[in-house]
Amino acid sequence: YLLGGMGIFSLSAFSATNVAGTDGEVVVLTVENIINPVTAEYIIQGIKQASQEKAAAVVIQLDTPGGLVTSTRTIIKEMLNSPVPGVVYVAPSGSQAASAGTFIMIAAHIAAMAPGTNMGAAHPVSIGGEKMDKTMSDKVENDLAAYIRSLAEKRGRNAKWAEKAVRESVSASEKEALKLKVIDLIARNLDELL
Repeated sequence: YLLGGMGIFSLSAFSATNVAGTDGEVVVLTVENIINPVTAEYIIQGIKQASQEKAAAVVIQLDTPGGLVTSTRTIIKEMLNSPVPGVVYVAPSGSQAASAGTFIMIAAHIAAMAPGTNMGAAHPVSIGGEKMDKTMSDKVENDLAAYIRSLAEKRGRNAKWAEKAVRESVSASEKEALKLKVIDLIARNLDELL
């Protein structure tokens, strides 16, 4: 099963850079794509690079319509077990962290959004858009609701809103997300974020 829709995959949308001028190096990963095994591998390698370099943090600049649950869980597991703090930043303006992106945002040590961005709408759908039978649909929804709730509780975020993003497909602008205590801050650009 997957979270959200499909998007156009472009390897050129990915970049990794080191940003100086902070307390230590910060590895920045840019993801403008669906969350799939290739995206997961890119993020995992970036997190491992940040760990090897003893970076101060790894920033995932995110713009995604969603993606595969298995890839999302793989990314989150790496984030949760990395010694390097993970910052997820929905940017630039006009970007989204929909569906699978919402899970990744909730799991971050620090969650930030640029003005004019949104997150949420994390209700699961089946691959190819086929309708799941009620038992399977309930099973998947309950599993993902518990998962996002546990992530929100771990990071001190609004677990009720996070669960509603799964069960009711609610979404929030950056201002709403900050007010609801789903994210930590709004930053106009990467320099302001750092």
